[in-house]
Amino acid sequence: MSALESYADPNEVLAEARRWLEEGRSVALATVVATWGSSPRPVGSQLIVDDRQAMLGSVSGGCIEGAVVEAAGAAMKDGKPRLLEFGVSDEDAWSVGLACGGSVQVYLERLEP
Repeated sequence: MSALESYADPNEVLAEARRWLEEGRSVALATVVATWGSSPRPVGSQLIVDDRQAMLGSVSGGCIEGAVVEAAGAAMKDGKPRLLEFGVSDEDAWSVGLACGGSVQVYLERLEP
């Protein structure tokens, strides 16, 4: 399995998370919990990140995953869940050639073995 796969079946994501935990890795799970307007991934999309920055799944198609990976590192260290919010206004979206703006909320939590 590659270090980054942009889409994976949710069952595959959770099964891989379990394997990583069984290997003794720290793991964080990010889940899209709300969207508005244009969003590259629907509610329920998931991404796992381990303490080596290996990833599987997707919550954005790439545009916010760097920020999610950074927050996942912090969540793995302190154990505190986070609700992350990302968005682009309609005006900003239009200026870069997108039809409309949108936002996404991502719930991030450290998984326990």
